[in-house]
Amino acid sequence: MPTMPSPAVTTAEQLLTLRKPGWRHELVCGELRRMSSAGWRHGAGGSYLHEFLTRAVREQRLGMTFLAETGFLLARNPDTVLAPDISFVRTERLPTVAADGFFPGPPDLAIEVLSPGDRRSEVVEKVRRWLDAGTRRV
Repeated sequence: MPTMPSPAVTTAEQLLTLRKPGWRHELVCGELRRMSSAGWRHGAGGSYLHEFLTRAVREQRLGMTFLAETGFLLARNPDTVLAPDISFVRTERLPTVAADGFFPGPPDLAIEVLSPGDRRSEVVEKVRRWLDAGTRRV
């Protein structure tokens, strides 16, 4: 039996409705990029870093931290939505009204936990995208 093609995803709004179990997705210049789920070592290392960062942010009331599934809308027409493994946004940049969807703009800090299979060129490209969008530290 032939498989049905995946629906075209080129906007942030379409990405929000995409449901593909076992995969994470980002949108880069209107192009859907599929990523496999992380291994346990990746998750454990990210969990430790997130806990450490969150404790410091809460104690000093600096803002809010976010987990890997949080998408940041970095550009429109064509849309770019990236989701770092861990991120931080300063208090003064947090939206005052709760809204659904992706965070509007870049985080102040984006942490990408590297895996053995990550290619250097892809890591460099992602760091460049974060910095070009206004992220202060990656």
